Order: sequence, then C-alpha cells, then structure tokens
Amino acid sequence: MNDELLTTFDEHGKITGTAPRGDVHRLGLWHETFHCWLVSRDPGTGLSIWLQLRSGQKRDYAGLLDITAAGHLLSHETTKDGLRELEEELGITVPFTALHPLGIIPYTMDTAGFLDRERANVFLHETSLPLEAFHLQPEEVAGLVTARFDDFRSLWEGKRSSVRIRGFRVEGDSRITIDEEVGTGSFVPHEQSYYRKIIAGISATFA
Repeated sequence: MNDELLTTFDEHGKITGTAPRGDVHRLGLWHETFHCWLVSRDPGTGLSIWLQLRSGQKRDYAGLLDITAAGHLLSHETTKDGLRELEEELGITVPFTALHPLGIIPYTMDTAGFLDRERANVFLHETSLPLEAFHLQPEEVAGLVTARFDDFRSLWEGKRSSVRIRGFRVEGDSRITIDEEVGTGSFVPHEQSYYRKIIAGISATFA
C-alpha cells in the first residue's frame, strides 16, 4: 500500500508530480483524498450523521471514529473513482450523481512520524438504508454508528462535552450493539476547522 503512487501538489494546489504513498506521508507532501459523509433523516430524531469506527488493525488512529468513508486518490484516478471507498468499506453502491459536493478542503494532521497534508474532495450523501444493509470491510472498518447532527454540531462548537452514538461493531461473525456517549477524544483528530466546514456544509445542504 505504501508503494501506491499519489499525485503531489504544492501549497497552492499546483501539481508537482507523483510519489509513493509512504514518501508522501513521511515528507508531508500535499495529496488528494476522497471523503464522503453520510446523513439520514428520521421523523423522530431528525437529521443524523454517520461515522465509521476505524479498525483496530489500522496503523493510524485505530479504533477512533472517522469520516463515513474515505481514502486516497491514486495518481491515475479521478474524483469519481473515490466511490470505490463506499463499496469497499461499507458495501454499498452510490451513483456519483447522488453526491452533494462541498469542494476541496485542504487540511493538515501532524502526529509523531506522520504528517498528513490532504486536499480532501468532500462529498455528502443522504441515505435511507438501515444499518443492516451495510457490510463492512473488516481490515478497514470495525463498526458503523450514527449521532444526532445537532448534537454533533454542538460537540464541535464546544457547547457540549459528549455526543451519543448508536450502531454496531463487528466481532468475528457477530454484530455488537453500540449505544454510548463519546467526546472529541474518540474522534480522529482532524483540524477543528475541517469539522466546522463539514458541519456548515451539512447545515447548508440539508437544513
């Protein structure tokens, strides 16, 4: 996987060439990713946001809550190719025309030995599928949960200390119910500005 070739960019978004994925992260080179956030509506609870629970096998941010489906765009791929992340990670097929684009959101995550500079092509998708319809890729995704969008927004605005998540995690052949309160420490540490842009995009698109 570290040998996958990614297109690299400068800080202004100009293409500078290609590099193996391992070098891209080691050197902190700007590269493209695909992010898709799922939302759903319920007559009783209103708008919900969907979150994946990253697999415990992941090298980075194992076991944390993250974007519903996301992945790197390889050097030969277009943004539309990012749809494979929904198929591979969640087991669902979504037409590109059903996505709501939020544009490119550049952001940085800096952890020990790992500098991730992404030009994230961000999309939203409203789903009416039940949790039972999702079939997770175990090496990537350990579970799938939803949270009330208003509570999620309040969490990242600093107006509440936790949000309730409901869904399931996979253990062997079993699905274990998740119903608990979590704080920001349970999420992948994307820049707070990134979360706020996602929240603003969802509010503008689905409010």
